[in-house]
Amino acid sequence: MPHSPDLDRLAATVLQPGFDGTTAPAWLLRHLADGLGGVVLFARNIPPSGPSALIAELRRENPDVIVAVDEEGGSVTRLQAATGSSWPGNAALGAVDDEDVTERTGTEIGRMLAAAGVTLDYAPDADVNADPANPVIGIRSFGASADLVARHTAAWVRGLQGTGVAACAKHFPGHGDTITDSHLALPTVHASRELLERRDLPPFRAAVAAGARAVMCGHLLVPALDPELPASLSRRVLTGLLREELGFTGLVVTDAIEMRAVAAVHPPERIAVLALAAGADAICAGITSPGGESVTALRDGIVRAVHEGGLPEQRLAEAASRVRALARWHTEATRAASLDGASGLDPVHGVSRLGLDTARRALRITPARPARPVLTAPPLVVQMTARPHQAIGDAVPYGPGEALTARLPGTRTVVLGPGHDLPDLPQDSPVVVVTHDAHRHAWMRDVLGETLHRRPGAVVIETGLPGPASGAVHLATHGDSRVSALAAAEWLTTS
Repeated sequence: MPHSPDLDRLAATVLQPGFDGTTAPAWLLRHLADGLGGVVLFARNIPPSGPSALIAELRRENPDVIVAVDEEGGSVTRLQAATGSSWPGNAALGAVDDEDVTERTGTEIGRMLAAAGVTLDYAPDADVNADPANPVIGIRSFGASADLVARHTAAWVRGLQGTGVAACAKHFPGHGDTITDSHLALPTVHASRELLERRDLPPFRAAVAAGARAVMCGHLLVPALDPELPASLSRRVLTGLLREELGFTGLVVTDAIEMRAVAAVHPPERIAVLALAAGADAICAGITSPGGESVTALRDGIVRAVHEGGLPEQRLAEAASRVRALARWHTEATRAASLDGASGLDPVHGVSRLGLDTARRALRITPARPARPVLTAPPLVVQMTARPHQAIGDAVPYGPGEALTARLPGTRTVVLGPGHDLPDLPQDSPVVVVTHDAHRHAWMRDVLGETLHRRPGAVVIETGLPGPASGAVHLATHGDSRVSALAAAEWLTTS
């Protein structure tokens, strides 16, 4: 196969790989010098001091590199993964339903990312969470109403992009009506074209109208659009629907190609080629080999496909030009953006004052007016935790147990997972039960029922999607971020 440095560079430009460690490995620096167009950062890449020095190191090799990150706020955070997010997440914003608050949240997150040097945020999540049993979207969505999600998607995009950080609406054409996590298998969206138009597409239309610079396509089979190929590999979806019908002219990036939805069927190089041929412009590869061999293989596989006729060189050149256009936009927008008026911090907790106030406003309490304070003595906190899905990463580091301990020293927390037995419950201290999406987990409901049978006066905190209220007092936080835990503990312990 003839070697073409120009073609190699085009192929490198469309890649957005991840890597291990808090400093750039030598293989990554070499690829950047050879034209690698993007890098995606995860929590594993963020040192306690933040990612600024790392990003500066990347830019010394390629000043135009797109540095991407998943920073949704709420449960999906990278820069604040070690402490928990200062913002409660989309479900809380949807519960509050104040578009100004959502836009200001996007602005605050954008300022944090812009200060670190991030180019592209894989957010907001524009999925309409139509199925409460959805295992991977849930509280990452603004809600179950197309109008609600569309309005807040547009507001979040405006706020973020006003800081010079590009927004990326995801997961096109909509991951909300699924019961399968695309990290693990290929979900199928069983919806008619008419239902997709009415329910799933309005938020993406709103994102396009708001000027979103990027859209992430989901690894989803949507038979009403393409009965054979996942959306991320479908020309009907990416070119026919997103480009031609919705009129989107920005960057289309794939969800991570190592996700089993597609990786169970095709090798990485084949996924990259099919996605580019369908209309994607950037390939997210979150997991790479320690020496970078997998990135080299992706680049060479794309070049080989061009030589063999499986991918038109014009299509690859078009994709690379969109990557470069986003990098130019970021440079110009950052120069024009004002980062003054930095986020106000709550003086007690050191988190965003806006985020904490939003979390307070998102609380829903049953009964509406119980005697307060609800807790006056240190409780036993029974926290039930299911394994977080891969979009979140490790378990949430700061929950109601930690927040209550700070306010009521002597609080004890017991963490239960599936198959764990309920411990002895003290009769001389309060009991607080913490659930997350109890409506999706029979074992949580069983433990909750047994706890309330033994201690009918127990307090219940639901940090996921709200289900039927239970317990003497029931708090629905609409989020499991740091500020959601702080807001719940504050409400329970103040008059």
